[in-house]
Amino acid sequence: MTSTTSQQELFRFLEDRFACAQACTECARACAQRASLVDPDGTELQDLIRRKGIMCAEVCDATCRMLSEDNRMDESGIRVQLEWCRTVCLECAHVFDRQPGAEQSAAACRACAQACTDFMATLS
Repeated sequence: MTSTTSQQELFRFLEDRFACAQACTECARACAQRASLVDPDGTELQDLIRRKGIMCAEVCDATCRMLSEDNRMDESGIRVQLEWCRTVCLECAHVFDRQPGAEQSAAACRACAQACTDFMATLS
């Protein structure tokens, strides 16, 4: 492997890591906003939307913080966090799909899940 190849891999890794952290931030914001719009004393579906939105925002926030800090987490730990974030985002998107007006929040969740998937592909 040449020095240029390893530099290109490092740049891709860093770009994908940044894109994933940015997607997590956007998703957390969208989910927190969506959860805040739901009546806490609403229907069972509204309660599910609120709980999933809050959980997704918290998981995305934790993932963003993990990716933004130079915390020396090993690759397997990073993979576990990314997979957890991806799974929660997809679950949240499916719940948001059932709520009229939540299309943008569902799209943010799906974009975040895809960013996590893309970043995992750069890990060895």
